[in-house]
Amino acid sequence: MESTFRPRPGPVVFVSDAHLGAPVGPPERTRWLIRFLETLPGRIGGLLVVGDLFDFWFEYRHAIPKGHFGVCRALSDIVRSGVPTLYFGGNHDFWAGTYLRDELGLSVSDTPQTLTMQDRRLFVAHGDGLGKGDLGYRILKKVLRNRVCIALYRSIHPDLGIPLGYRVSATSRRHTEPREVILPKLVRDIARPKLAAGHDGVVIGHIHEPVHLGLAEGEFLVIGDWLEQFTYLVLENGRFTLYRWREDGPPERIRREIIDGP
Repeated sequence: MESTFRPRPGPVVFVSDAHLGAPVGPPERTRWLIRFLETLPGRIGGLLVVGDLFDFWFEYRHAIPKGHFGVCRALSDIVRSGVPTLYFGGNHDFWAGTYLRDELGLSVSDTPQTLTMQDRRLFVAHGDGLGKGDLGYRILKKVLRNRVCIALYRSIHPDLGIPLGYRVSATSRRHTEPREVILPKLVRDIARPKLAAGHDGVVIGHIHEPVHLGLAEGEFLVIGDWLEQFTYLVLENGRFTLYRWREDGPPERIRREIIDGP
């Protein structure tokens, strides 16, 4: 889908897979993410949150999961500073919707988007359900996003529905395939087809392992996560750079790898 999202002039930042609310990673990681977000107003032209910011997110009519006020306030401050912000629902927070849009001012998408930024034509998606062999998951995804299913879940009291959601999320937050197995699949099934379709860059989250590949057809980037990697992506003057945030110093640049051939 061609997106109408248009950032302002300046660097565009991509983050994903913080899984806030999950009892994993360093206990300070939420505070670190808030500190990072608080540095962005006045410095960037756009922000893209590419899925799974929350380990579970469901909006009841009068309730949302508690514990995320600091991050929501930081996102709201970014929007109020004039920075367009686009939020992609991932496989853990795909029910994101009216609260993030109406209360925080975010643009919200539950589908992959084609975006034109800084003279680049980019395919951006959380990354779940895009590869081959994911037919069962794609069917489940459509079922869970069905309005009837959402209404049925809302019939469960939040004090039961939200803890249940976190328990289910914990079972799906497992990435067992090593890099040398999953990366060739991503290049074959996602990167090369989208680049062949007229994009010159493909950006996804979901995998949690930061990757910056230079292919013959264009660039393929996996943002990483804010669980163990603490990585983020910057597009500036048409060039992508992956960084690792560090509490005790300047960010570490992650090198770009070149792949020639299939």
